[in-house]
Amino acid sequence: MIKRIILPLVFLVFTSTTMYAQKADNLKAINIVWAKFYKAFETLDYTLMADIHSKDLVRVSGGKRILDYDTYINNYKVGFESDKKAGQTSTISLRFFERISNEFTASERGIYKLVRNKGTDNEQAYYGQFHVVLKKINDEWKITMDYDSSESGTIDEDDYKKAFAIDDFDKFLN
Repeated sequence: MIKRIILPLVFLVFTSTTMYAQKADNLKAINIVWAKFYKAFETLDYTLMADIHSKDLVRVSGGKRILDYDTYINNYKVGFESDKKAGQTSTISLRFFERISNEFTASERGIYKLVRNKGTDNEQAYYGQFHVVLKKINDEWKITMDYDSSESGTIDEDDYKKAFAIDDFDKFLN
């Protein structure tokens, strides 16, 4: 009788630990994508943006435009080159209120903060809400759908602070 109780409990403990570790592993692997995303803005390198997005990308901007991969990446190429010539700088950071993943697909929603010309008299901060769907393609996470919106300018620093830090995995583990 005790074996009938203990054996299922041991199985439950091992499978629960495996599921917990796997989800944390997914978030850590996805954060590699976000590290490249941050670096693309810091270095104004559009090739990093190209690397983290799927060729089948669907990009929705502010509910007003839908772009494909080539158009989206070319926009970054032109924009980053223009920023370099003008001496503009950009840093971006993300905070999350939802991170859901399995072995092959992830959905992440949160608030971004884009700071232009940080530490100068021309510093400006922009905020928006994002929703990204990633898929594991050839063992690498790639962004396949990217939606963002400023929600008509209603997203701000308070919303940003309410969301969770990119490395705060505990909030998103089962």
